[in-house]
Amino acid sequence: MITGKQRAFLKGLAQKREVSLIIGKNGCSESVIEQLEQILEKRELVKIKLLDNVTEDKEEIVQRILDSLQADFVQFIGSKFTFYRPAKEPKIELPK
Repeated sequence: MITGKQRAFLKGLAQKREVSLIIGKNGCSESVIEQLEQILEKRELVKIKLLDNVTEDKEEIVQRILDSLQADFVQFIGSKFTFYRPAKEPKIELPK
């Protein structure tokens, strides 16, 4: 679980990052979860964009990702979500 200070730090990092994954009309499928798993292990901080044609509720998608990947929710702006999960060998050093 990240603190407010750590979340603010991650939001700053996320601003400079490009979208890592786009979720379309098929929603948050198992293949999307698998891709997110790989991206989180490699980058730790992932930005996801939801297309307008997604039929699933945004909160359901966020909850599925949180439950499946044990990641921390960082922020939601417009159609973009940001998640964080430290890798086995962390690359991002969070403030205390």
